Amino acid sequence: MRIVIALGGNALLRRGEKPDAAVQLAHLVAAAPALAKVAAEHELVLVHGNGPQVGLLALESIADTTLSRSYPLGDLVAETQGMIGYWLQQALGNAGLARPVVTLITQTVVAADDPGFDQPSKFIGSGYAEDKAHQLAKRNNWTIRRDGNSWRRVVPSPKPQRIVELDTAELLLRSQTTVVLAGGGGVPVIEGPDGLTGVEAVVDKDYVAALVATQLNADRLVMLTDVPAVYLDYGTSTERPLHDITLADLDERTFPAGSMGPKVAAARQFVTETSGRAAIGSLDDATAVVAGSAGTQLSLT
Repeated sequence: MRIVIALGGNALLRRGEKPDAAVQLAHLVAAAPALAKVAAEHELVLVHGNGPQVGLLALESIADTTLSRSYPLGDLVAETQGMIGYWLQQALGNAGLARPVVTLITQTVVAADDPGFDQPSKFIGSGYAEDKAHQLAKRNNWTIRRDGNSWRRVVPSPKPQRIVELDTAELLLRSQTTVVLAGGGGVPVIEGPDGLTGVEAVVDKDYVAALVATQLNADRLVMLTDVPAVYLDYGTSTERPLHDITLADLDERTFPAGSMGPKVAAARQFVTETSGRAAIGSLDDATAVVAGSAGTQLSLT
């Protein structure tokens, strides 16, 4: 089978954890044997998130007084692609994967007039207490929004239209190479008369993963995050997980736009367009989620 697995940035760095490299690498090392097993048996594309990581780099860039201006978000997305891709390559190899693993620095084309530029919605960086978040927002001209029990920065998140390096990924997959593609949703670029130009945004990696899975004719789309499944009434006394569901089961149900909403929408998009299966579950249960025995499993009927 050809499988696209999307790893959430929050799966590498859980809520409340310090954004240390060692903490994130430990999570990958723990998950690597399961991911390596999938990569050994199937054609595998890994698409990772970067919300906590790109937010940290952005904060560091803003605080660097030697710079004339802070680095653009797109440039920082490219940095996270290299860093997290390196972690994945090393972790999979150390877990025994004999096949080669290649990280592609990937560009994602978005529309210049996408309404997402005017409505920041993508969480990046760490969570803060409300007072601290408002102080940082005022100092750095951020837009902030509540995320659970904390407040975080939100940035524009236009919808992906095309993956520039998709044909290269196809060639690598055919040669039995595991591909780390569109990390952090890919570097957002717009097409103009002079070619491609980076823009100030972070593309949602779940929507990108669905686009990648559809255009590469994948059999399955799997989204691994820091919760075991999609929950109804999440965070309340009546919360309950969804297990085997169909597209019809999702009708008239809504999920938070800043967290589970994009994952459910991406899963719906993939299943609708391909009739394949999609799954959402915990990185800790990667093997079972891929096998269909854990997490939320979504099918056409």
